[in-house]
Amino acid sequence: MFRVLNKVFDTNQRDVQRIIKTVVQPVNALEEEMKSVENLAEAFMALRKRVQEGGETLDDVIVPAFALIREAGRRSIGKRHYDVQLIGGAALHQGRIAEMRTGEGKTLVATLALALNALEGKGCHLVTVNDYLARVGMEEMGLLYRTLGLTVGLANRDLQPFQKQEAYACDITYVTNSELGFDYLRDNMAQSREQLVLRADTPLHFAIVDEVDSILIDEARTPLIISGAAEKATDQYYVFAKLIRRLQRGEPAEPGKRAEPTGDYTIDEKGKQVHMTEAGISKIERLLSIPDLYSPENMDKAHMITQAVRARELYQREKDYIVNADGEVIIIDEFTGRSMPGRRYGEGLHQAIEAKEGVKIENENQTLATITYQNFFRLYAKFAGMTGTAKTEEKEFLDIYGSDVLVIPTNKPILRQDADDLVYRTRLGKYNAVVQEVQQMHVTGRPILIGTASIDTSEQLSELLKAADIPHSVLNAKYEAQEASIIAQAGRSGTVTIATNMAGRGTDIMLGGNAEYVLGEAIEQHFGLNRFEPTAEAFIKAISRQDPAAEALGMQIPGMVPDFIRQAQQLQAETVADRARVQELGGLHIVGTERHESRRIDNQLRGRAGRQGDPGSSRFYVSFEDELMRLFANDRVVGMMDKLGMDDSQPIEAKMVTGAIERAQARVEDRNFGIRKQLLEFDNVMSKQRDTIYAQRREVLLGPDEDVEESTEGMVADFTEMQLAYYAPIDQAPESWDLETLKANLTDAVPALEEYDFEALRSLAPADVHAHVLTAVADAFDARREELSPTMMNSMSRYVLLQVVDQHWKEHLHGMDVLRQGIGLRGYGQRDPFTEYKFEATNMFNDMIDNIKGEVTKFLFRMAFSQAG
Repeated sequence: MFRVLNKVFDTNQRDVQRIIKTVVQPVNALEEEMKSVENLAEAFMALRKRVQEGGETLDDVIVPAFALIREAGRRSIGKRHYDVQLIGGAALHQGRIAEMRTGEGKTLVATLALALNALEGKGCHLVTVNDYLARVGMEEMGLLYRTLGLTVGLANRDLQPFQKQEAYACDITYVTNSELGFDYLRDNMAQSREQLVLRADTPLHFAIVDEVDSILIDEARTPLIISGAAEKATDQYYVFAKLIRRLQRGEPAEPGKRAEPTGDYTIDEKGKQVHMTEAGISKIERLLSIPDLYSPENMDKAHMITQAVRARELYQREKDYIVNADGEVIIIDEFTGRSMPGRRYGEGLHQAIEAKEGVKIENENQTLATITYQNFFRLYAKFAGMTGTAKTEEKEFLDIYGSDVLVIPTNKPILRQDADDLVYRTRLGKYNAVVQEVQQMHVTGRPILIGTASIDTSEQLSELLKAADIPHSVLNAKYEAQEASIIAQAGRSGTVTIATNMAGRGTDIMLGGNAEYVLGEAIEQHFGLNRFEPTAEAFIKAISRQDPAAEALGMQIPGMVPDFIRQAQQLQAETVADRARVQELGGLHIVGTERHESRRIDNQLRGRAGRQGDPGSSRFYVSFEDELMRLFANDRVVGMMDKLGMDDSQPIEAKMVTGAIERAQARVEDRNFGIRKQLLEFDNVMSKQRDTIYAQRREVLLGPDEDVEESTEGMVADFTEMQLAYYAPIDQAPESWDLETLKANLTDAVPALEEYDFEALRSLAPADVHAHVLTAVADAFDARREELSPTMMNSMSRYVLLQVVDQHWKEHLHGMDVLRQGIGLRGYGQRDPFTEYKFEATNMFNDMIDNIKGEVTKFLFRMAFSQAG
């Protein structure tokens, strides 16, 4: 009965069938016809004309477009889109999240939606998680796009602004998520049109986000921030790093057991928070010789002490960060295991960690521009995403981004066998069991991939494998330079690879190894030739197909020698033979050394085995000392193990236990979703303000001179109205007006009003008072324009607006940071912190706008110019 109900309510299957009927089948019907098209670029540009000039929509031309793109792939790079890839391409075009298993060819799938949407001529972005994937994707697929007459570019951090402008002006641009976000923020700090790198007319039209769950969920809690140095002493962090060594960690209060917490502070590991006890506060006040730690003048000290304790207790070296050879503290991405150079913890936490490690403390920074990935990608007219694991997070994608998940069928059935978890009492028992299993499998020659959650674990396991005399490779944040080459060969027989979280590695593990990758690296190294250059690529493809024409193609490469060609052919033959051997042994075996907080990360590790119908298997090893189990699992299970007399070498293996672990993960996912949703709610308040400022700023930067002057004239009038409303309100008796202060404020901003008779306002009809003053101010504005010349007035208006808005926005961001840090305390007064935050933020924004109008007025009338010569 349940199977029948599942079929009835399986909207995923219905959507897939609908795409097969409306897109895949019609595209297949055109396949033979497309093979006879001589000029694919000409045919594709004809579709562009139909869309841009003929009034047709992309949906009207999707079938011939996909047919041409498939044919371009076949001709240019020797890759024909599978039917399931056409389904994925259609889902991306619809603005959905496409879940595609590892090895299903997401890079090729993206070409369908990108090329189709490029017909509108407004620019499309393929967003990846790192520069390597962006470059490889652009180079590998560039030939396909150019065959269709499209331009393709790469926007990376090493480019000059004019080069980035060229990249973003292309039909399709490959770029990393962080670089794209920072380019958007930098564009909104630009002082001239020439400094803009994104398109001025349609900067954010269509994007496909690769590894979308990693970017839009895992990184959603960390906003993008452009910052400048703030004036704040940093040497105090060293003082507090030493001081907290004299504090004792305690235990929180427990209802029915302890009425009060113990020690000087307690830790909330789940929320990564620190709570000072009354005893701890008194001790700090005594040590610092201050009467009140939480008085306004000591708030900075209280904040630094809290961050020092967090750094000591909650952030571990080799897990949360590493210290490189230059003494820099580099954050490790908790989901991908990659280092994130240039990224810093906020609110003084990074400085506290630097003090703890005894390295140089970098200056604290002040926020100049910021945005979360959540709000950034919602700025696109349409965006889609693709990943191997998204269905478990569909609720979040729907709630926050309005995008549902479509699970794309695999091209070949998945043969991987996933065993139930083995649960041990202690970490040591678990690690011994992992080494034992690796020993047993390594003897057979089967390749093994061991997934760990931290550098510390990977290196601990590496030592145990060395002791067992098992050769292996280690991939973690310390060895990222060898990342692609290690992963590319992790499927060779007898290979053992230890890797921190495998999310978004971007390189498929091919059974028997990847001869194409090794050959491409060798060509680049020995002959200085890009592996994606047509001649080199054709040679590599011919070698991989064991084509007799490979020798002739190879000799077209400058400096190529017959010995190298023979070695390449031998390498490919060995790879083919090894692939057959590994398949016979059962394929790649995955060993997970602990469960991650997110089921997605576990599924990504598992997904490394069983690509494209390959055999494979996986098993996770868990202990009750693991962080997830310690914080969220049921203590009764440990008690049961004790009663049964089970020791470290005896695991529990049962679906019930695996189910309990997954339920614990689901709870953590829900909690993290709540954190991200709360972050978004707070950022939405800022987002509306940011959109207003950036929209006005863009109008100033790109708008015609007359519009800019009209804006400044309007600000001058608004400032005058505000002063009149406050000091000469028409609903009050004229004798009560404070005309002296009104005159002081207005003449300070508009010196030309010095001779204006403000006292005469009392004798005017109330309805005429404001109009009379506004006319005088307008006359002063006209006189200022004549004094400077209209051209100079326009230039000055633009300059003044940008400078004043930027300065006040920077100060507003700092004020919002301070407000956000302290708003939680309102909860103790039975007031909702979020409601209070919205109220306070709105008042602060309105005050900022009023201050901007006043300062713009003052600068316009008082700025002096010196003439050279």
